[in-house]
Amino acid sequence: MLMKRLLTAAALMVLAAAGRAGTVSQTPPNIVLIVADDLGYRELGCFGQTRIRTPRLDHLAEQGMKLLQHYSGNAVCAPSRCVLMTGKHPGHAWVRNNRSTPPEGQWPLPDSEITLAELLRDRGYVCGAFGKWGLGGPGSEGVPLNQGFRRFFGYLCQAHAHSYYPAFLRVDNGRIDLNNNPPVPGHAGLPQNADPSDPKSYRRFQGQDYAPDRINEQVLQFIREHRNEPFFCYYPSVIPHLALHVPEDDLKPYLELGWNDPPFTRRRGGYTPHFTPRAAYAAMISRLDRYVGRVLDLLDELGLSDNTIVIFSSDNGTSHVKDEVDYEFFRSVGELRGLKGSLYEGGIRVPTIVRWPGHVPGGTSSDFVSGFEDWLPTLLDIVGAADAVPSACDGISLLPTLTGHHQQARPFLYREFTGYGGQQSVRAGDWKAVRQKLLKATRIRTELYNLADDPSEQHDVSSEHPDILRRLEKIMTREHTPSADFPIPILDSPAQAAVPAGRAGGSVEDG
Repeated sequence: MLMKRLLTAAALMVLAAAGRAGTVSQTPPNIVLIVADDLGYRELGCFGQTRIRTPRLDHLAEQGMKLLQHYSGNAVCAPSRCVLMTGKHPGHAWVRNNRSTPPEGQWPLPDSEITLAELLRDRGYVCGAFGKWGLGGPGSEGVPLNQGFRRFFGYLCQAHAHSYYPAFLRVDNGRIDLNNNPPVPGHAGLPQNADPSDPKSYRRFQGQDYAPDRINEQVLQFIREHRNEPFFCYYPSVIPHLALHVPEDDLKPYLELGWNDPPFTRRRGGYTPHFTPRAAYAAMISRLDRYVGRVLDLLDELGLSDNTIVIFSSDNGTSHVKDEVDYEFFRSVGELRGLKGSLYEGGIRVPTIVRWPGHVPGGTSSDFVSGFEDWLPTLLDIVGAADAVPSACDGISLLPTLTGHHQQARPFLYREFTGYGGQQSVRAGDWKAVRQKLLKATRIRTELYNLADDPSEQHDVSSEHPDILRRLEKIMTREHTPSADFPIPILDSPAQAAVPAGRAGGSVEDG
């Protein structure tokens, strides 16, 4: 970690000198990066949702730009966040699937990885992270304070974040006990003698100290404390990831709509039961909308809005647990195919909004194909540090697109995922190639779709376009680098696919 900090003082001197020379703004913009958890492509009003109320995010879209073809880093939590923090696509990234490291945490980022927070810190930014981390548990090299953040508040562990009424939250390298809870587990069922038709049976899953409230308060405090210096506020919300935990008052507007909302009883497994799951899910998203509104209101109050770039996105698509999240009722991914865990469009294309007054034209949208790996080079470009982008970064700067200028289309956008059977995908222009069930495959079969004609990925046209298929398959071969920790044997050589003893511990989980 010492090596990662040695350049800080020198970098700040360079920044100051460059500012005097006029090559870097004297007032670099603040950055607020908000990432929802399992929010589907069509779950905001501004992206076509009709049942869930998201007025603040809809207004944010009116003030900024919607990225209509933006892709999360991967199809589940931890590997998606790894792409976001490092700018490396999943074929090069360190973390390529959710994997727990008991008793708390996930597969950690090593100290050798260079993160967005470290690069901004070394250019004079104070960096804070608030919400769900998922890239290293307590004592590991991956904890936020080892990866460029000065402040952390929330959940280090994704499994811990399945409860919105936990016993404790992590603060920097310590913890704070939430004594008002007794803690509500993220996975628990109704007692055998409970009546599933009685709302009172579900009260055991309602706590007192709602962790997202605490997290939002810390976001606001961080912004207030650092209002006079450039800051990077990373806000990876836990909402709307299951379990369905939300204060009762938030349910009322949706209960009044009279939805036919059968209880979720957990008779077949899942997270904790809820008497009105549709109302609960909608209420959680509306609550996230209010949290975002509080951040925007504070930026206005402090006079920071004009010099702050606000980015809102999601770490992957909607949950596939239909008994709890009725994605058909909400049309959560609209016309897209796939949900969380899938490299089809619905699993990785996510609603994304960018506001930067005076730079990003308001009320606009872009079809430019972009992804989580692009935020590292984009933000460094914005702060005048494009030359600091690591050579290993796979992203491109989106600054031309965001500022309303023409930008040459990227040659491809690559994804791979060792979860859910093992998958690969690559998009080039309107063409997209997809591979499924790779972990147990003895032969590789590649599907091909034209997203312009077939956004729902229903018609495999691989046999009709062999030249395009071969071109995309070459990209898949080239962009996959073997990982000892997350192997895909059919893509790796035997030597590369072998997992060294002691390195494959932990369990795969739903993030």
